[in-house]
Amino acid sequence: MDYFDDQNQNEEETRRDRLPTEDRREGRSGRKGWFFAGFLGAIIGIVVFLILAPVLSNLGVLPYSVTTGNGLDQVNSSSNANNAISRQLNVKVNSSVTDAVDKVSPSVVAVINYQRANFYDNQYTESGLGSGIIYKKANGYAYIVTNNHVVEGANKVEVRLENNKKVSATVLGKDSLYDLAVLRISDSGVNSVAEFGNSGILKRGEPAIAIGNPLGFSGSVTEGIVSSANRTMPIEGGNVSIEANLVQTDAAINPGNSGGALVNIAGQVIGINSSKIAEEQVEGIGFAIPINVAKPIINNLEKNGKIERPLLGVGIVDLTTIPSNQVSQLKLPSGVKNGLVISQIQQGQPAADSDLKIGDVITEINGEKIKDYVSFSTYLYTKLKPNQKVKIVYYRNGKKHTTYLTLGSKVFS
Repeated sequence: MDYFDDQNQNEEETRRDRLPTEDRREGRSGRKGWFFAGFLGAIIGIVVFLILAPVLSNLGVLPYSVTTGNGLDQVNSSSNANNAISRQLNVKVNSSVTDAVDKVSPSVVAVINYQRANFYDNQYTESGLGSGIIYKKANGYAYIVTNNHVVEGANKVEVRLENNKKVSATVLGKDSLYDLAVLRISDSGVNSVAEFGNSGILKRGEPAIAIGNPLGFSGSVTEGIVSSANRTMPIEGGNVSIEANLVQTDAAINPGNSGGALVNIAGQVIGINSSKIAEEQVEGIGFAIPINVAKPIINNLEKNGKIERPLLGVGIVDLTTIPSNQVSQLKLPSGVKNGLVISQIQQGQPAADSDLKIGDVITEINGEKIKDYVSFSTYLYTKLKPNQKVKIVYYRNGKKHTTYLTLGSKVFS
């Protein structure tokens, strides 16, 4: 290898020696000219870059920014984590979610429960804090719906508005069965009223936004979806346990969210946040009272201060929950798949004065076909009235019967 390298080198030197002197000079001067032109071009390029770089950087063309300080030009690359970012990016973000939040947030307030420290003085201490929704303004007042448990046992109630101003509130009425309460405050400083939507058309998977005051953090917003539009859950109130139809969501609901708004993407209230399952290893299971169920209750509490609910005076069991071998003993026609089986007749109540007996299967009340216990209780408590005469269709030993009775009344406060 050394031999061939030396031989090639000698041949190259020999060829150069044979070139005319002028040719060799021209080669050297050409190289100098090219070097000078390149050097000058580089200088001009650097000057132009330093002039245009700040403009291009501000326009977002360059992936870095150029700043000038102490007479020195400095280039700060955004890709270098050790360099400070000298250009601040202002991003304007608008979406359906932010629009919905902006629309309803001013009408979501904090509700503060105060109780006396002792019986002998007028000193109050904060016992609890929840949320509420301003849903109406009329005649100098603003009206707020919240949960019953938020104001339960309160000796004094205050409402904190969006501007952090606290105002005294009057509890107009409470309903322990559906866990709702209506408050009234002066409409001074109240500039926004929430819009109610339609919880009857909710779909699983549609966006759901919870707004309230979890743990006292005012105006907190969490986003999720409607996990179930018709989740059957047991609720208790007034020493009565019923199955209620609730909206289930995975939007975070925590203590302090109670009474706040569950909102659709249009910024309409579709539910009143009420509860969550708080167990170990459980996440994202919260519940809201559907606004379609809440509206008649709200109206009643506002006008009458209480809810007198119709009373049938029977203990009932959903037919769909009974084992098939026991259903066969009822001797129902093959076409009867839904109904309520009477398990108890309460003495002194309307049913006791009717033809109904234990074991009868109620399939229709006042023209409303019974699908299940939830549909029955929702219809009974939101559509019918105390002292109303109703027609009941039922089956006994496989035969269809009809009876009439006048509903009683019961107050859940």
